Amino acid sequence: MPGGYRVVSFRSYGGEAGRPCTGAPVTTSGDPTLHSDQSSAVDAAPDAGPDVGIAHDALVYDAPEQVAEVAAPWLLEGLAAGDAAVVAVGPETAGPICEAVGDDPRVIVVERHALYRSRTPTAVTAFRRFAAEHATPGRRVRVVGEVDFGATVADWREWQAYEAVINDAFAPFPLWGLCVFSAGLPEPLLATARHTHPGLVTADGWVPNSDYVDPAAYLRALPVPDEPLETTAPALADDAIADYIGLRHAVRALLETVDGPGDVLEDFLMAVDEMASNAVRHGSPPAGLRLWTAPGRLVCTVRDSGRGWDDPFAGYGPAHGEDLSHGGMGLWLARQLCDHVAIRRDERGVSVRLSTGWT
Repeated sequence: MPGGYRVVSFRSYGGEAGRPCTGAPVTTSGDPTLHSDQSSAVDAAPDAGPDVGIAHDALVYDAPEQVAEVAAPWLLEGLAAGDAAVVAVGPETAGPICEAVGDDPRVIVVERHALYRSRTPTAVTAFRRFAAEHATPGRRVRVVGEVDFGATVADWREWQAYEAVINDAFAPFPLWGLCVFSAGLPEPLLATARHTHPGLVTADGWVPNSDYVDPAAYLRALPVPDEPLETTAPALADDAIADYIGLRHAVRALLETVDGPGDVLEDFLMAVDEMASNAVRHGSPPAGLRLWTAPGRLVCTVRDSGRGWDDPFAGYGPAHGEDLSHGGMGLWLARQLCDHVAIRRDERGVSVRLSTGWT
C-alpha cells in the first residue's frame, strides 16, 4: 500500500499483532481516482449525523472494485467532514479501496485476519477503542469492514452472532459501519447480511432494510450447530456437582494428559473453571459438567437447572461495564479463551458449551 497509509498493529487495540501490508497495491479496473466531490452511494442514509450512535449498513458485492466505487467516496466524504476512516477488509478488497482514496495518511488500515479471526469480544473491544481514540467530538469513525467468517459452521455462528450483537454493543458509540459481503459467500452468511443490518447499500444507493431482524430475536433464533463429540461418552462427567474444588482438580488432571499446546490448554481450563464457578455459585442446582477430549479438540458443557436467565448479548463485554472490580467477567472471558461458546436453553435449564481446537 502507499506509504501514507497507517497500518495499525491490532495488538494496540487489545488483540493479536497485525501484519504490515506489503507488495504493490491491487490495480483497479476503470478510473482509479475517485474524489471526495463524487456522490457517495450511502450519503442518502437517514439520520447520518454523528449524534445518533451506530449506523450499520451492508453491501453485497460481486467484485472488489465495486466496493471501492462505493466505499472510497464515502470515506473521503467523511474525512472532509471530520470523521475518521478505518478499512478492515481482505487484501483483494483493500487494494482497490486504498488506491481509490489516494495517499491519505488519515486512513487507518487494519489487517482483517488479525481483527476478525481473533474472537468476537476482542473485535468488539477493538472497535470501541477505535471510536474512543479516533472520533473527534461530534463526529464518527467510518469503518469499511469485512468479517472473516471462518471455515466451519461453528466458526460461522460466532461471527453471525457478532453481526447482530454489535447493533446493541455499539449503540452509544460514534461508529458508522459499512460491512461488505462477497456475493460468493454461502447463503446462510448472506442471510446474516440481510437480517443484521438496518441499512443496505445497492446500486441505487442506500435503502432501509425490510429484512432486518431485531438483534435479540435474531440471536435467540440462531441455531447452535451439533457437536459430534457430545454423542460419545465424556472423558469426565459430574452431573450433580457437590465438590467444586475436587472437580476443578479433576479437570486440571485430565487436561494435563492431553497432548496439545500449553497455552491453549491453560486457556480452556480457565474458561471451564469460570463457567463451572458461575453455574455452582449463581445457577440453580443441580449443576453439571461434561468434558470430551479428541486429537486436536476439547469440548466441555456446563449446565445448571435455572430457567430465568435469557440475555442473548451476555459475554460480549464485562457484565458490569468498564468497572471490572464488580466481577461478572466469566462468560466474557470464556468467549475470549475458547474458539466457540454456545448457550442453549431448554426445559432442563441452561447449558454453556465451550470448544477449542488446534492443529
